[in-house]
Amino acid sequence: MPAVLSEEEIMDATSGMVGWEVVDGKLHKEYLFDTFNAAFGFMTRAAMEIEKANHHPEWLNVYNRLTIDLTTHDAGGITSNDINLARVLDSLLA
Repeated sequence: MPAVLSEEEIMDATSGMVGWEVVDGKLHKEYLFDTFNAAFGFMTRAAMEIEKANHHPEWLNVYNRLTIDLTTHDAGGITSNDINLARVLDSLLA
């Protein structure tokens, strides 16, 4: 189990990651897509990567918007697993 990261470690790890911030103790980002189909397509691609990592986000989809919150529940906070998953999710849009 990875250790919970300090605020400084989280800031360092996310410094080059656009749109990610800590909200209510979770790594948080909102993605906006052109359509519901685009948002759902992203979620489908993401689900395959999420399963590979065996690290599941809290997410909410409303039409063309996807809100994602990442935390490692077993560790009680944000860990390297969350940072890694955030990077994978962003890479799916590249």
